[in-house]
Amino acid sequence: MKKILTLLVAGLMCVAAFAQDLDAQYAADLLAPGTPAPEITLDDVYGNTVSLSSFQGRTVVLVFWASWCPDCRAEVPAIKELRAAHPEVAFVGVSFDRTHEAFESYVSDNGMDWVQLFDPAGMKSSAVGAAYHIKWIPSLYLIAPDGTVSLGTVMLDKLAKRL
Repeated sequence: MKKILTLLVAGLMCVAAFAQDLDAQYAADLLAPGTPAPEITLDDVYGNTVSLSSFQGRTVVLVFWASWCPDCRAEVPAIKELRAAHPEVAFVGVSFDRTHEAFESYVSDNGMDWVQLFDPAGMKSSAVGAAYHIKWIPSLYLIAPDGTVSLGTVMLDKLAKRL
């Protein structure tokens, strides 16, 4: 029994260490705090052109995601809760879906009623993704009202704590 308990504790410690190290593994190259946030100008789910600079003076949460990404799909409910808890913050999604139809359908089916932008270039070819050093999704940025990066992370709990 003591061996089982020891193995269980060791296993939990490994899981905890892995969870705490996600930023070290996947977010090490994200833009550093204080960096001016690169401009984003993309079409939203309705075909309207939206620019990040239109949110100047507000705190913005940028969520880079795609409907084909299991981790992105899993975080949608938590992002909805975070958004509801912080109505003063502008939430902006940037989707790397392969087609506009997949993007539009997922946004509609999942009640993602905050600003959702579609990058038709896809994650690997995206100029926006390159500007923000996106190599893993979901990736999250907290942008300060002055337009600078406050936080870049792949861990939603870190973003939630910062808000």
